[in-house]
Amino acid sequence: MRLPDLNDLIADLQTAKQIAIDDRNPNAIVTATMSQAKLLGMDNMRDVTPHNGQPVVFNIAGVSPEPLTPEAALAISKRLDEEY
Repeated sequence: MRLPDLNDLIADLQTAKQIAIDDRNPNAIVTATMSQAKLLGMDNMRDVTPHNGQPVVFNIAGVSPEPLTPEAALAISKRLDEEY
């Protein structure tokens, strides 16, 4: 059994986030997103000074995810069992 690498962990968190989106569970979405950010080192940002004195702007676009079918959920579960 091999240890998961960064790509594996990010992919698993993306899967978890998609399940949370499908279940309409905002707390789980935030948790998965923050976990991805931590793995990528984005939780330790030091300089948040706006450029040219302008305020920082975040553009957030909503998405309409495809529903997770029982077959897809089973495939994800089997893949996770095989890898871990």
